[in-house]
Amino acid sequence: DEAMPPENAPPFVYDFDPKNPVPTIGGALTSGQPVFAGGAFDQREAERFFGSANPGLPLSARADVLSFETEPLDEDVAVVGPITIVLHVSTDAPDTDFTAKLIDVHPPGADYPTGIAMILTDGIFRCRYRKGFDAPERLQAGEVFEIRIEPFATANLFKAGHRIRLDISSSNFPKFDVNPNTGAPEGTGRTTRVARNTVFCDAARPSHVVLPIVPVES
Repeated sequence: DEAMPPENAPPFVYDFDPKNPVPTIGGALTSGQPVFAGGAFDQREAERFFGSANPGLPLSARADVLSFETEPLDEDVAVVGPITIVLHVSTDAPDTDFTAKLIDVHPPGADYPTGIAMILTDGIFRCRYRKGFDAPERLQAGEVFEIRIEPFATANLFKAGHRIRLDISSSNFPKFDVNPNTGAPEGTGRTTRVARNTVFCDAARPSHVVLPIVPVES
C-alpha cells in the first residue's frame, strides 16, 4: 500500500533501557551457538532463549517493541529479495539503536491455538553512524533524521489469512551488542542510560517498509 499516512498522525514513543534488552529469538543468522541460534522461531520468550526473563511472553507485548501488522491477507503474497525499512526517528540520548524484524503471523490453529509470529529476517541501525560509518556523530536531543535498516534478504510466501508484521525496537541481544545510549565509543562505556525514542509516521515523515513483492506464480 503506497497511501500516505495522515498529516497529523501522532508519533510512536517508547523508552529503551539497555539493562533490559529485547532477547534474540531466532532470525537471519547462522552462528552464535551455544548462546543463540538462527531460525524461524515464534517471537515469544522461552527458557531456551538467552535473556528470556518472562517465558511465554510475546515480544510484541513489551512496552519497548512497536508492532505494525496488516489485516489478514485476502490472497497469497510472495516476498523475495532485499528489504528496506525507512524510519524517521528522534531520541533524547547522545546515541541509540533502532532494530527491525519482518514477521509472518500465522493464524491460530489446532497445533498452535494462539498462532505463531514467525521471524523471517532482522536488522539494526546505530544512529551515531547516520552520516556514514566514517563519520560518527553524537545526536542532538529532539533532532529528527531518517535511517534505513537493511536486513538480510529473504524469500517467503505469506499465505492468505496470515498477516505481515514489522516489529521496531532498539535492541536484539545477544545477536547485536546493546547500545548504552551514552555516545561512548564501542567497548569503552561503563554506564548506561534510558533513551526515549520516537518513530514518526506522519505525511511529512512517512516511516515505511519496502517489500520486494513478486508474482506468486514465479
